[in-house]
Amino acid sequence: MSYQNLTTPDGRRLTFPLLQGGMGVGISLGRLAGAVAREGCMGTLSTADCGYREPDFYQRPDAANLRALREEIHRAFALSRGNGLIAVNAMVASTQYADAVRAAVDAGVDAVVSGAGIPLSLPEYAEDGPAMIAPIVSSGRAAALICKTWHQRYHRLPDFVVLEGCEAGGHLGFKKRALLTGTCAPLSALIPEVIDALAPYRDLAGRDIPIFAAGGIRSRSDLNAMMALGAAGVQVATPFIATKECDASQDYKQVLIDADPEDIRIVQSPVGMPGRALNTPLMQHLDDIGRIPPRRCSHCIKSCDPAKVPYCITEALIQAARGNRDAGLFFCGSQIAGLQGIRTVKDVVADFC
Repeated sequence: MSYQNLTTPDGRRLTFPLLQGGMGVGISLGRLAGAVAREGCMGTLSTADCGYREPDFYQRPDAANLRALREEIHRAFALSRGNGLIAVNAMVASTQYADAVRAAVDAGVDAVVSGAGIPLSLPEYAEDGPAMIAPIVSSGRAAALICKTWHQRYHRLPDFVVLEGCEAGGHLGFKKRALLTGTCAPLSALIPEVIDALAPYRDLAGRDIPIFAAGGIRSRSDLNAMMALGAAGVQVATPFIATKECDASQDYKQVLIDADPEDIRIVQSPVGMPGRALNTPLMQHLDDIGRIPPRRCSHCIKSCDPAKVPYCITEALIQAARGNRDAGLFFCGSQIAGLQGIRTVKDVVADFC
């Protein structure tokens, strides 16, 4: 499979098989995505509450988010200097999912990557532009279901697929028990499984459906290993946090730089999925008291019941983005030990060259 098949109508494409994973809230926005694309890779903005810094966010969160999303996409393109590709990561679990995808496509984004749920309706929301669309999956079964549904409903198939393994950060598509017991299938087993699941749909499409492996990827040797198994490239997120160009606060970056692998734990997110994050005072406090009632609600997650949810994930992620170690939820991947200090995006990309 070739990453070079991912091209835009005006001829832009990846010149290196590296995608930057989307990180919300406010961790990967226009500045980081643009810097990554400038290196010939795919830079990705997270649509999740990307307007949290807007003055009217708490009064009109939907409008604030869409306004900020458009501005950040334009910023990313300007910083990319015409290199690489610009994508957004949109969470299926978000109440603003459809509107965010439509706004991103309207703003000219090159690709929409979608996870935190099964994106069965993504083609419907991305139909008004040339943007490529890609699901995030953690199994061949999920990849086959998405392809079957997209083909039957929309006569469309993924332009590429992100295969997220159990070592990734943030929300994970595995059972919590399997994550805690270390019984999840590794990427080395999942890549052939997803390749086989996609085979009949590649025939229908008459083209490749490239797979990008994610989770625990930290070096050129990892990239080579994934490509030897049949992946077109890799997706990397956590290493980009400790960069000058990352959109998070300096305090956020320092919290992750100071952390050790022993500080990582599997948490249960209000989204309804397990996730990998730091064992910060917020998590410890929840262990002690069980629940922190939300002070306010922006109705950001479809399945969230404010009267029952253990904590507000939006507020926890905003506090993290601002560097509040005590009140923040700090998502991260398994390879946090690799964060030794602040570097540049160019330096991180060079690790994989």
